[in-house]
Amino acid sequence: MKDPYLLHMFNPTKNVSPFDVNMAYEAEFDGVIPYSDVTLDEIHALTQDTIFSRGPKGVKRTGIFIGGREFGLAIDMLHAAKSAMVPPFEVSVFADPSGAITTAAALMACVEIWVKKKSGDSLKGKNIHVMGGTGPVGQCALILAAKCGANVYMVSRRGVKVAEESSAEVNNKFGVNIRGGDSSSEDKIIEFLQESDVVIGAAKAGMQILSKEQMAQAPRLLVAADTNAVPPAGLEGVDVHDMGKQLDFTPRKAVGLGALAIGNIKYKVHFHMFEMMKNTDKPLYLDHEQAFEVARKYAAG
Repeated sequence: MKDPYLLHMFNPTKNVSPFDVNMAYEAEFDGVIPYSDVTLDEIHALTQDTIFSRGPKGVKRTGIFIGGREFGLAIDMLHAAKSAMVPPFEVSVFADPSGAITTAAALMACVEIWVKKKSGDSLKGKNIHVMGGTGPVGQCALILAAKCGANVYMVSRRGVKVAEESSAEVNNKFGVNIRGGDSSSEDKIIEFLQESDVVIGAAKAGMQILSKEQMAQAPRLLVAADTNAVPPAGLEGVDVHDMGKQLDFTPRKAVGLGALAIGNIKYKVHFHMFEMMKNTDKPLYLDHEQAFEVARKYAAG
């Protein structure tokens, strides 16, 4: 095959995600080449091997994907790849560890739309609590919400100290102001729910983290979004297919956003980002900010 579209997948983990490989072939890359156990200090050399092997025309048909499990590390790897480029030998790079970036982008785009529908307002000044916020989806969602002007809280069932330590790392790295939150007990959960406009479940799959009875004690709640598609629901009463369904058990009749409904937007964003890499004449560096821009368009319908 002459001049194939090639995608090199750099992963710091043992295994490359089958989801990412499938998506790349869906986007009609001719060859998808996975690399496992890649360290940050190896990105520079791997990137230069990628760009110098095909010539100025061939690099236009070449891309790099950064996977893995850690949001912060993936962004560091994207920056390392960018710094290794030597124009005109330069290719597009897309970071999406465990699909966290495109999932968080789809999640926050949907939240933004439904907060607007419920209140007429933007996310600015809204209190958003992300349960399981120490994970990659939670971290990315918190950053996007903070950039929209929301008051954001990384809530951990391991207590406020763990949440504050994780928040501080993200704040220092991304220049945002995420605060710690505590869901280690029933009293602590009810306490933060008193002030919550949006609650997001981004904890480990297959675990209920909020009950209907708890959400019934959230007087300000507008939107409840769940990223868990594995039974039981992370937020009780939010079905995986819900997209704006009214939760009658909540004081303000908040709306539910389910994992598969959010995932439908995520899938479109993921595919679109790969298409952007293939169709651009100028190299792109695709991270959470670009993913959020794309997700907003799909969430708006």
